[in-house]
Amino acid sequence: MYDLIIIGGGPGGYVPAERAAAKGLKVLLVEKSQLGGVCLNVGCVPSKTLLNSAKYYSHALHGEAFGVTAQNVAFDFSKVMARKQKIIETLRGGIAGLMKKFKVEVVTGAAKLRADRKVEVNGQVYEAKNILISTGSSPAKPPIPGHDLPGVVDSTGVLNLDKLPKSIVIIGGGVIGCEFACFFGSVGVPVTVIEMLPEICPQIDGDIAKMLRSELAKKNITFHTGAKVLEITKDAVRFEKDGKQESVERDIVLVSTGRVPNVSGLGLEDLRVDFDRRGIKVDDRCATNIPGVWAAGDCTGKAWLAHTATRMGEVAVNNMTGRSDRYRANAIPGVVYTSPEVATVGMNEDDAKKAGVPVKVAKMPMGASGRYLAETDGERGQVKVVLHAETNVLLGVHMIGHSCSEMIWGAAALIEAEFRAKEIEEIVFPHPTVSELIRDSIFTLH
Repeated sequence: MYDLIIIGGGPGGYVPAERAAAKGLKVLLVEKSQLGGVCLNVGCVPSKTLLNSAKYYSHALHGEAFGVTAQNVAFDFSKVMARKQKIIETLRGGIAGLMKKFKVEVVTGAAKLRADRKVEVNGQVYEAKNILISTGSSPAKPPIPGHDLPGVVDSTGVLNLDKLPKSIVIIGGGVIGCEFACFFGSVGVPVTVIEMLPEICPQIDGDIAKMLRSELAKKNITFHTGAKVLEITKDAVRFEKDGKQESVERDIVLVSTGRVPNVSGLGLEDLRVDFDRRGIKVDDRCATNIPGVWAAGDCTGKAWLAHTATRMGEVAVNNMTGRSDRYRANAIPGVVYTSPEVATVGMNEDDAKKAGVPVKVAKMPMGASGRYLAETDGERGQVKVVLHAETNVLLGVHMIGHSCSEMIWGAAALIEAEFRAKEIEEIVFPHPTVSELIRDSIFTLH
């Protein structure tokens, strides 16, 4: 008998396993493939490794503005991919070491829930006081004719290419699509992005998304927004835009049209866990409708982020061990790891209008920062803050530019603690830093 069985070894599984074991619980972690889940093996970590290599290459090509001239600059795709794999394996080993350190038992295999509230793996039956489901998600497969042709890949397949394509067409201009567009465009591959909605990255602030598209277009990336893909053929992608049919030649096609929660084949029906195609239903304690059964991460459909999965798993562990905790979605940061980066947290201007929340908004160009000017060359950026018009409570921070990903946590903390403008103005930010633009923006509203 275990205190906790966790199904899924991604960020929503191995971190809660560590937290629970540290509290003295006897924990079993079941993972059907590799520890680290999608994020480590075919998601966050490998894609950011490629993006960083592309950034180094771009800096080498364009160093003249900073007084640095490089010769014979080359991008060795095979070495980049080998480095990516080495990093994955190193981190996998690190997670395995942590599980051993905290005495978490790890079993490899596909888990299935049984009607008697036990978990079956590889024909063996396990039992626990609590069960945490963190099975993640998989790439969505839209009903596009030709999606199964050779050379058509999803976000997993594109990470396993053995050579750079001659060109790439990306169907879907969301976060994943834009990150891969940035990578390929930065290393000289012609990129075409086809997005059905009027703007890329529709979940982020509209002003920020527009600026991101403008900056990415400088990297040999062509965008077709408001366009519907009709068909993929062996040498082209046909789409409709403004009532007219067009086509673009292709080598590789990346289908990046979102993700779907992994909820089938788990035995959720047998245990009568409440779920649908959008995910497992949980409350803000991350509890399902079945006592002692919890869920975290992508499989709940709450937010498709590794750090969200981790936080939800921690919330579940805290609640099952007597510490009252809840998942609060309003202060979850999100990042687009393009060049320039985008980082956002909280409510944006459009959200506020739809919700009828009175707000006041301040914007500042990144170029107002001495640090930003020193470290970039003509790259546009912006900080946008959203305050409640009556209470002056900070509701949202939205940024595009260098280093945004490394400072958005601070904005998340301010929103989580419901800081008001006056309280933020009293915080001392180091100078020169890009982050001080958050404080400067708030001052402009007084």
